[in-house]
Amino acid sequence: MSLLVVGLSHRSAPVSVLERASLSADAKAKLLHDTLAAEPATEAAVLATCNRIELYADVDKFHAGVAELSTLLAQHSGVALEELTPYLYVHYEDRAVHHLFSVACGLDSMVVGEGQILGQIKDTLALGQELHTAGRLINDLFQQALRVGKRAHSETGIDRAGQSLVTFGLEQLAVHLSVDVWAKGKRALVIGAGSMSSLAAATLARVGVAEVVVANRTAERAERLAEILVASGTGVEARAVPMASVVDELTRVDVVVSCTGATGLVLTGEDVAAAVAVGPAGLAPSPALPGSPPATAGGTPRGSVPDSAPQDPAGLDADVVARLAAASAAGVRIADGGVARTIVPGAGAADGCPVEVPAGDGRAALTGVDANSLELHGTWADQGEAAAQRQPRRGARSLVDVAPVRLALLDLAMPRDIDAAVHRIPGVRLVDIESLAGASADAPMAADVDAVRGIVAEEVAAFGAAQRAAHITPTVVALRAMAAEVVAMEVARLDGRLPDLDERQRAEVTQTVRRVVDKLLHAPTVRVKQLASEPGGAGYAEALRELFDLDPQTVASVSRADAADKNDDSGRAS
Repeated sequence: MSLLVVGLSHRSAPVSVLERASLSADAKAKLLHDTLAAEPATEAAVLATCNRIELYADVDKFHAGVAELSTLLAQHSGVALEELTPYLYVHYEDRAVHHLFSVACGLDSMVVGEGQILGQIKDTLALGQELHTAGRLINDLFQQALRVGKRAHSETGIDRAGQSLVTFGLEQLAVHLSVDVWAKGKRALVIGAGSMSSLAAATLARVGVAEVVVANRTAERAERLAEILVASGTGVEARAVPMASVVDELTRVDVVVSCTGATGLVLTGEDVAAAVAVGPAGLAPSPALPGSPPATAGGTPRGSVPDSAPQDPAGLDADVVARLAAASAAGVRIADGGVARTIVPGAGAADGCPVEVPAGDGRAALTGVDANSLELHGTWADQGEAAAQRQPRRGARSLVDVAPVRLALLDLAMPRDIDAAVHRIPGVRLVDIESLAGASADAPMAADVDAVRGIVAEEVAAFGAAQRAAHITPTVVALRAMAAEVVAMEVARLDGRLPDLDERQRAEVTQTVRRVVDKLLHAPTVRVKQLASEPGGAGYAEALRELFDLDPQTVASVSRADAADKNDDSGRAS
């Protein structure tokens, strides 16, 4: 095994670099094909999420592999190699296995213990299988990573060490309130219908929002997600709207969650400013934050500007408010620092969503955070979604804002969907990947994390031993095949010398010779497998080939046949 991983993540690179280094679906496919075309690599997989881009490959040369994989990442991400290099990390052989297993368990996630990474690893393996870039090593590695991740979540309380990114983001929006209290009765807009957006919609329905509006550039996906939500049994109202209606919906909702694959901003500063200026259309008021002035009997907060001196609730200049409102009504954009609102269509989806809306209340659809039906829908909707270069960040900001909030925005996209400048608009709170990273950087480590680390170490050792033992298997098989051929030749020679033997006698002689050969080979072959599974045991296969003068071509043919059977049996990622 010569496994190499080269990548960057939220731990090694700033958000601005991660945004620019994002890979579209087409870029992933081209990166994989180009990796196999490169001389050092024989198989490859690319794990690209909101918070990481990692290229895994089986290479025959370490230094050449690092140079080639780094260059390919730079070429396909669009970030110059000299700029990307300071943020890259490299893991090799057992360290690479340890890294992936840690990622699968959520130990390397922005929110420790989150389980969404398992779905992303599953998608990575499925893509490698589909493009035939995943060979025996990649298949074994990623299948084992999925099992290790599931084991960590079932045997430990790692789920308690962190939350899903969606839940964590909503908690940052709620600030001093519990999410259930903060969300109750609110209207929410979810932009996108992929796996993360589907999870966001499920979470919002579970915590008690009154309505979820789903917008997506493919109407069928949005409608299907809305149907699933209605059938969930949570009592939430859900409907789908076209992307062209997003700006209008902003004036009617309290909360927006966006996670798309757009190459430009989905919501610009003027979109949000116009919505805040127009104000909510018959929305229930948000729960008051601690320390906010109580309302009077007439509905006017104490300390507010009296009716005789009207003032826009957002605190904006009256002329600006009027122009923004007019622009919103007319569908016109007011320039904001040259930022353009761009949505780029991606590849088509698979034919038909695999999710059947259940009869009755369909409560199983939202059992837990990551309901099976929403995962299926999200996976279906994610096919062909584009993600590409986006503008760099405009600066970090504090999550805690005690001012009254008219519109709460949660941007889970990488690159970002929502203009970072909207946090300057009075009455708007924005939480995005960058601010979530800052909020979770100092999260305490639980005892469950240590337990998961123990599982990872154990599984890495087992995986290494299995791979080393598998490396000698073709040699052992070739040895036994040679022994069987010798037995067959000697039995045929015996038939020529003793033609009078009856069938029973001939069978008994043949069986006796086979037993003798098997007993002679049993102890050496079992022992050599044990020795080969230990660190430094790779040389035993070569020693066996030399001692028994095995044909290298025979050993190679056994290896190819075994790899083909392995790939056929593995099927799709499970």
